[in-house]
Amino acid sequence: MEGIKRAVSDLIGVPRALETEVVFDQSEFVKSAIKNLVKEGILGLCLTGILILIFLGNLRATVAVFLSIPLSALAAFMVISMGGGTINSMVLGGLALAFSRLIDNSVVVLENIVRHMELGEDPETAAIVGGEEVAVPVLAATLATAVVFFPVTFLSGVSRFLFGGLALAVVISLFASYFVAMTVVPLFCARFIRIKHAGTGKVPENAGRKRSILARFGTWFHAAFNQHFDALLESFGKVIHQLLDRPRTVLIAIIAACVACFALMPLVGMSYFPRTDPAQFVINVKATPGTRVEVTEEKVARLEQLIRRIIPAEDLGIIVSNIGSTPDLSAIYTSNSGTHTAFVQVGLKKGHRVGSFEAMGRVRKAIAEEMPELAVYLQSGGLVDAVLNAGLPAPIDVQFTGSDQEAAHAYAKRIMKLARAIPGIGDMLIPQDIDAPSLRINVNRADASVLGLSAREVFGNMITALVSNGMIQPNYWIDPKTGYDYLLSVQYPEDLLKDMLDLKSIPLRTVNLDAVTSITRSEGPTEVDHYQLQRVINLYVSTEKEALGPVAAAFERLIAENPPPKGVRVHIRGLISVMNSSFASFGAGLLLAILLVYLILVAQFRSFRDPGLILLAVLPGLSGVILGLLLTNTTLNIMSLMGVIMMVGIVVTDSILIVEFTTRLLGEGMNLREAVVSGVKVRLRPILLTSLATLFGLLPIALNLGAGSEAYAPLARAIIGGVGVSMVVTVLLVPCAIYLCHVGKSRVVT
Repeated sequence: MEGIKRAVSDLIGVPRALETEVVFDQSEFVKSAIKNLVKEGILGLCLTGILILIFLGNLRATVAVFLSIPLSALAAFMVISMGGGTINSMVLGGLALAFSRLIDNSVVVLENIVRHMELGEDPETAAIVGGEEVAVPVLAATLATAVVFFPVTFLSGVSRFLFGGLALAVVISLFASYFVAMTVVPLFCARFIRIKHAGTGKVPENAGRKRSILARFGTWFHAAFNQHFDALLESFGKVIHQLLDRPRTVLIAIIAACVACFALMPLVGMSYFPRTDPAQFVINVKATPGTRVEVTEEKVARLEQLIRRIIPAEDLGIIVSNIGSTPDLSAIYTSNSGTHTAFVQVGLKKGHRVGSFEAMGRVRKAIAEEMPELAVYLQSGGLVDAVLNAGLPAPIDVQFTGSDQEAAHAYAKRIMKLARAIPGIGDMLIPQDIDAPSLRINVNRADASVLGLSAREVFGNMITALVSNGMIQPNYWIDPKTGYDYLLSVQYPEDLLKDMLDLKSIPLRTVNLDAVTSITRSEGPTEVDHYQLQRVINLYVSTEKEALGPVAAAFERLIAENPPPKGVRVHIRGLISVMNSSFASFGAGLLLAILLVYLILVAQFRSFRDPGLILLAVLPGLSGVILGLLLTNTTLNIMSLMGVIMMVGIVVTDSILIVEFTTRLLGEGMNLREAVVSGVKVRLRPILLTSLATLFGLLPIALNLGAGSEAYAPLARAIIGGVGVSMVVTVLLVPCAIYLCHVGKSRVVT
């Protein structure tokens, strides 16, 4: 867009008085979206950094964790660049959403190394032993998170283009973060981190140095935090002991509660993509067929005044109206089909307080009250909606096909009338008219041939007189000075053709038009549309809210209850069909992702039982997604479904840590009950740290703080809901499941 602006500002050979101005610029929306996304990602990183600093109490340890972010992002950019890809908003959005997950590997490794230092080991030994202990679970967690993106390869159409780059960026950065966690973090800890050894009296080498007030406050705060956290661990251990007295009851109760949450699914709306505010909207206007263009212009002027009254002056940027159409090549650039149609583009100012869809709702209500004679259809006209709708103006396009267009049009009008009772309907419009006033001109070929005239010559003269010769015999003149070519066309002055008598008087050589033609009044279509060679009548349908699913389902029921006449077929197309196919792909992809995670864990743990225990974390995660979407009034769309897939890879990390460490303690010969309690207590700190880091890192995106972030908010909310519930439930559910699987067995689990 910037290149176009520079080129237009440097035109050669144009009058000096000619000024160019960009009226509508969707690149501003893209730039604003990327800017806000980066801002929210940085804010999330700051919140995550504060959280890690609170848990670890060491600034150098926090720096060690954050080393994984620039290194992992750089690796993703390098691979994408080598593959010929571009850094777009979806790639940046994927990285911003994955930032909190990228540090999880480093957090787990660092926390385990610090734990060994607190037990009295020197930094070098702690770095080696601590890294080796968690190498397998961290690898399993990384593979489990990465493999859930594999089903993205099965998507098609717009969905594949949307999520292909996002999935690639996240997967590459995840593997890079594992490499950083297993190499850079242990080296950094061995060289730069010194921790006071618990119970040994040993202190760091710099303990004798005079420290600042801030450093002393940090030491005091961390000591107080650890004291309270240790008390929390003791209380948590007692709770686990009590739950292990009735593990089967606890397990059944938690699973039943999670399954019950699925009963809330019908309350969650369904849409294909979140609504974004493009800072503009378009109003398609249609008056009674045959309305003169002057009358249509007056109605559009009234509509413009209504818009100026409804939208505050500080928010309204520009109004551009396009009225009627001309019968030449320029007609392909307008949606107007006659003198009775128009479309009005409304642009909002940068930083507007009233959103596009809120303004559309106000204008829609005012038109219905003050100008009911107009048929209108409001659409955002934004870049995102245009791409998602594949160029169609409506997310729901009900198409009526058949050889009898009058029957199809009448049935379409009947369905539109009945559909007004459907809750959630926004606008409905049938763009085609079949009863527009028209003239039928028949050439008497016998009389014309006597005069030496052909039908082609008769109509050629008539078309030239009415709309110029530009359509039948275009002429061009080249300016010898500038070299520019100009289209030359000839037609009668408009004031010479005012009525039927003037039309009949158009000269054809030695006679007038009426000498060889018969002219009668009739009715005909203003436009003829086809879909796969079949003539079609369209019913454009939009929704007041974001959810498409309930409205589309209501339309299907309405058509089933009112079947079409013989010879007329009905098809519902548009964004709703893309949504249904994408949801089916995502559903199959989610099942495939869970299966792939299970197979990877089987290979890692050499067991068919332990991966099943690990995947128990997915059930509370799914219930948390439903609760999160319902509480935030967010629809289930492809972005929130991608959040579900990402959530599956994240929540299994918590149960991997518990199952792996408990299995190791059992292998060392520890009593089953003590192994289960000790395993979950030791891993509670990294579980809380990684899960809370994910929640805090995604919080700014979920809050939808700026324009353009609406697209990523559902994804972040789905992850926050799933991870938040799973974090609480997994540490209770998995220990009970482990205890039930091992209780009564005398053999040592290896």
